[in-house]
Amino acid sequence: MAPIRITPRLSIDDGEITESFIQASGPGGQNVNKVATAVELRFDVARSPSLPEGVRQRLIALAGRRLTQDGILVLFARKHRTQERNRADARERLIELIRDAATPPILRRPTRPTLASKQRRLESKGQRSVVKKARGKPVLD
Repeated sequence: MAPIRITPRLSIDDGEITESFIQASGPGGQNVNKVATAVELRFDVARSPSLPEGVRQRLIALAGRRLTQDGILVLFARKHRTQERNRADARERLIELIRDAATPPILRRPTRPTLASKQRRLESKGQRSVVKKARGKPVLD
């Protein structure tokens, strides 16, 4: 069981993934009734020893409805007509999801406007005010 490389510093063991094959709906003709080509991939996010805690928490948030109450991520792949391509598609989607969770969010540091930007804003407001006042009815002397 070879490890699946997610990022240069993060990999998961192949044994942590379970795959089951089911009959897919959709195109495929008679083949779709005979061959189990769709893949149901399961990955236990809650108890995976490969995931650091921060990645685990972000992955749980990213997974949404694909996560069971037991903390198992379930992905279905039925796009292709062959079992191998569906299997590769499911694994690629899992890797992409974990890769997204592995990148920590960039924290926004609140900033304040500079004095010069405040002055520019007030000057432009004053100019706009003059333009709008000029649109009024003319004053008769």
